Order: sequence, then C-alpha cells, then structure tokens
Amino acid sequence: MTKKLGCIILAAGKGTRMKSALPKPLHEVAGRAMVQHVIAAAEALNPDKVVVVIGPDMEQMAEAVRPHATALQQTVNGTGGAALAAAAHFKGFEGDILIMYGDTPLVSTATLQKMTDIRRQFPAIGLTFAGMRVTTANTYGRMVMDGDGTLQKIVEFKDASAEEKNITLCNGGIVCADGTKLFQWLAQVGNNNSQNEYYLTDLPAIARKDNRQTHVVEVPAEEMEGINSRVDLANIEKLLQKKLRAEHMLNGVTLIDPDTVTFCYDTLVGQDVTIEPNVFFGHGVKIRNNVHILANSHIVGAEIEEGAHVGPFARLRPGTRIGKDARVGNFVETKNTHIGAGAKAGHLSYLGDADVGEKANIGAGTITCNYDGFLKHKTKIGKEAFIGSNSALIAPVTIGNGAFVGAGSTIGQDVPDNALGITRAPQINKEGWAPEFRQKKIKEKARKDDK
Repeated sequence: MTKKLGCIILAAGKGTRMKSALPKPLHEVAGRAMVQHVIAAAEALNPDKVVVVIGPDMEQMAEAVRPHATALQQTVNGTGGAALAAAAHFKGFEGDILIMYGDTPLVSTATLQKMTDIRRQFPAIGLTFAGMRVTTANTYGRMVMDGDGTLQKIVEFKDASAEEKNITLCNGGIVCADGTKLFQWLAQVGNNNSQNEYYLTDLPAIARKDNRQTHVVEVPAEEMEGINSRVDLANIEKLLQKKLRAEHMLNGVTLIDPDTVTFCYDTLVGQDVTIEPNVFFGHGVKIRNNVHILANSHIVGAEIEEGAHVGPFARLRPGTRIGKDARVGNFVETKNTHIGAGAKAGHLSYLGDADVGEKANIGAGTITCNYDGFLKHKTKIGKEAFIGSNSALIAPVTIGNGAFVGAGSTIGQDVPDNALGITRAPQINKEGWAPEFRQKKIKEKARKDDK
C-alpha cells in the first residue's frame, strides 16, 4: 500500500528586506510567483495534501495558492512555530510530511522524491534533512554528524562555536518527517536561542530521544538558495534562466546568444527553432517547429505555427496566433489577432482584434482601428487580400477575399471580394508653382537677415 504524502510550505514571513507591499513569496521568478514554483515541485509527487502557512493579512497569498489549504501563523516565531501552525490540517494523518519554504523556487521534484524515498526506506529514520556542501563564507546552520553517519544536531550560525562554523555541511532547510510523530516533536521545540524562536533544526535531537534517527540527504546548494532581497531575486532569476535555456537547447532549439534570451516558466518551443538575441517570452507562448524568431522581439500569450518568421522588433501580445509560414516583421504589433498561413505583415503595422486570411499582404503602416473609446471591434481581412501602405481599417469592417485596399486609404465600410477599396482626395498639380515659391522664400529670408 502506498504511503500518504503531505506537504507544508512555509510562507508566512513578511520579507521586509524586499521593501515591498507584496508578500515575498509572491514575487515572480521566470514569470511565476516563487511559492508557485515550490508548489509545482511538490505537486509532481502527487501529494495527498498541500498546506501553505501564511501570516496575518495575507489574503493575496491565500488566493495565489488555491486550491490548496492555508494555515495561519499568528505570530512569526520561527520555522518550528510555522510548521506547527499546520497541525490542525494533519490530524490522524498517517504518512510522510515534507516541509518546504516558499522562497526557494529552485527546489526540484527529484530532490523532494529522494528525501521521501530515503525516509520511507528505513523505519528507524524519523527525519531526513536536506544538506548542502558550502565552502565559501556563509551564515547557514551547521550540520554536526555522528560517527555512525546520522545527524546529531544542527547548530544555527549565530549559536555556533568557532569550530562548528568551520563545518562545510550546511542545513538546506527542507525536512521530510514521519507524519505520525512530526507534530508531537514540534510541540517539544523550545526557543532557548539567540533569536528566541522555535526552529525546525531542534527536531533531530528531539527525535533521537524517541529512538529515531535523522538522515542527511545531500542536495545541490543551488536548489536550496532562498530569496531575501531584490538582489537575491535577480540572482535566482539568472540561475533559473540559465536552466531554462539549457533545457530548450537540449531539446533542439538554437539560441544565437543564450544569455540575452528570457524565457517564462511555461514557454513551449518545438525543434529546429532559431531564436536570435534579445528576445523576451512572457506567459503562454507556444512555438511549433522550424520557426525563426528574429532579434529584439517581445512575445506574450502567442501561438506561432510551423515555419513562421517573427521580427526583428516584433511585439506579439496575448491572443495572437501566427499561422504556418506566415511572416510578421519589424515594428509590427499584434493583439488578439490571427495571421493566416502564408500571410505577411512586413513592417510598421498595428493589427489588433483582427483575422488576417491566408496569403494576405499587409502593407507598411497599416492600422486596424479596433477601439472606439468604449468597445473593441473586429477587422476581417480575407484570403489573398492586399492592404496598401498607410491604410487605416476602421472596425468593424471586412475586407473580402482577393480584395485590394489602395495605399493611404481610410476604410470604414466593407470591401467586397476582389474589389478595390480606396479613399483619396483629388490630386491637384499647379504648374510652375515651385520656382515662384522658392523665390518668395528667398526674399523673405533676405529681409529678415537685413534686420
């Protein structure tokens, strides 16, 4: 019978060093709140229960972690106190409980699985703690090991002796515990330390009195890095972007200059896609095979079909769909628009709330006038239609299949299939006007110079 698994995610800290009204775990990394990264890593284990511990006045946090339950830590009094706040959600729970932190977004499912597997493998092990090897100067808690390879105790850096501070095995923070014992042990945690707080790090000594061992699972230090400031946030963003870029390249994507490409956590990219420098991907981007994204493009909420070319300097906003082999060029902006297969919008156009038919051609400077100050309206452009440069299409309007719109036109009425729509004032040519005009201006300038 598979044992149950519960998860407690600690996210009650205010994060005062972030200098923000937004709770620290809600600050985003790669387009997703850091606490949601942690939840996603836990969800991949198919846990029976996930509880997020929050502080007072954190309704925004509670909303962000739904449908998972929240537990309230009334007073921020340490990690032990925070975990104990979730006790009511685990009454009668028989299984293992993982305790994680809402500000460590790089933690992997593999690490959580390893910690759970080892705890379950040996009944004598009551706890597994994540440990990491750190040789540079740091203020992590130090892990003091017994001769038998089990963990004797964890000493917080502020409480450590000079000898203990030389230990390189440091506390990673994550804990997996026997759920039938966890809250009994937490109730015994004291606050006799320099911070007068209740620490999870007291658990190994308490479990030992109950004849249960604590095992250390060494994990990559990078996964355990937490965020306390905007500087940390930027550093973690760099680490996660590096990971995302590597994953995409290993999956068949060419990045001309990887360090300049920014991915979102949910960016989906097919094979044989080339992405040039300085491209940004926001939420909800899906790119099929053999697509070329040219430099300096900004893409959010868009789907790009096979063989399409986008950019340079293109901006694709949410609701955009670029069809197979279509081309969207430099300084073209799209929003809630479908560009049909083989259609082209080469440059300097705004296409909002529009359907562009297959193999249509959108001339430079074309604008779909989709907003009347109150409501948005649709522009429909038929297959193989030709829209001349500097045209304004005033929605709602339909340009038929194979129709032409003359350059410089303002079109407010439908243009039938294969018709020409054009609006222009009559052209007047005045013979001999230019020399007279030049002479007049030369004389005016001379008079001004004489004064």
